[in-house]
Amino acid sequence: MSQLSDLVQRAARVFPGGVLGNHRSGSDLEFVVREGRGAYLWDANGKRYLDYLLGSGPMLLGHAHPAVVEAVQRQVGRGSTYMLLNEPVIELAEEIVRAVKCAEQVRFTTSGTEATFMALRVSRAYRGREKIMKFEGGFHGTHDYGLMSVSPRSPKAFPAPTPDSAGIPHVIEGEVLIAPYNDLATTEALIAQYHHELAAVIVEPYQRVIVPVQGFLSGLRDVTRRYDVPLIFDEIVTGFRLAYGGAQEYYGVVPDLACFGKVVAGGFPLGAVTGAQRIMRHFDPSLEGTKDFVVQQGTLNGNPIAAAAGLATLAELRKPGTYEGLHRTGARVRDGLAAAVRRHGVTAQVTGEAMVFDVVFTDRPITDYRATLSADGARLRRFNEECLRRGLVKAVNKIYVSLAHSDADVDETLAIFDDVMRTLATSP
Repeated sequence: MSQLSDLVQRAARVFPGGVLGNHRSGSDLEFVVREGRGAYLWDANGKRYLDYLLGSGPMLLGHAHPAVVEAVQRQVGRGSTYMLLNEPVIELAEEIVRAVKCAEQVRFTTSGTEATFMALRVSRAYRGREKIMKFEGGFHGTHDYGLMSVSPRSPKAFPAPTPDSAGIPHVIEGEVLIAPYNDLATTEALIAQYHHELAAVIVEPYQRVIVPVQGFLSGLRDVTRRYDVPLIFDEIVTGFRLAYGGAQEYYGVVPDLACFGKVVAGGFPLGAVTGAQRIMRHFDPSLEGTKDFVVQQGTLNGNPIAAAAGLATLAELRKPGTYEGLHRTGARVRDGLAAAVRRHGVTAQVTGEAMVFDVVFTDRPITDYRATLSADGARLRRFNEECLRRGLVKAVNKIYVSLAHSDADVDETLAIFDDVMRTLATSP
């Protein structure tokens, strides 16, 4: 038995389903990582893979980037955590405020799930209302509000939600309204009808791999401002990836609050809620004992190691030409995959921005979640398995591009995509 097979069997005994929970079990994902460097992963048997999963996105610089490693090693020698203000976390907050247009103040968490959850809580305090609106297919972490209508197999009529997990109290269904992404008319009508009950509207400005249509985000900004309903951008994926200032810079629409994670901590556990002081003031402990105070605590909030990694990552991203290079590399990979689809006559399309995208096995235009239901899920799983077999790792439904991917890596990647599409075209 190989070391890899032994580790997979050991994992099956101690983890439910043999996995960490981030992916479903299956032969396409049954490998154990030994190490990651640059644009590559190696499994326990020593096989090298091109990595387009990137830890689900945080590793925009690639694995073990020297600047990040040096910053983390330096901080570890000064202590792992304090649960008190420290210089790295203050500097990171200051840099976020400089970079992000909506950010007047910052509160740190240890995950993106916590960040979106706290953004909703502080919005309730600000508005004095309880319901929230999210968009069908949007993912905002694994709290009870976030896991509504992320991937319903039989969607209900809007605005009724569908729980995506067992264990969510039924009462939560009455507090979440669901709108269709990229459908401004329906969204405006729902907000007009329910605005007196709404605490916030939360959206992935770039939802999964679905690009916002022209005017959708600006129209959403206008209608939420009209009714003084806080607009929350979930920038866990888009923050510091689409542009240094995130999706709000890239698309030119500024929300009231934004949530960050992934890239902002360079691969370490850290999330952030940012936004206007008039809303963020509810976190101020001087309000303790009043109806306006929002409790937000965490042992590792503002962890100095995560902050040091984040500062080192952002310093690299500020270097001239960084985003131009990232867009150029991403466009080569994305457009090359689309060319392979066309070349082999596969019924599929490549959708998304150059920095994160995927192939969807349908010919229906992908503008919202319900359009994705027409896709051939079995074909996507086969695509992922065939890529992995050839030494390329990707997310279940995303391809993340990093600054570590070289021209030679892209050449190798496109050869793999071509071979996989040829295989799919000639087999059922």
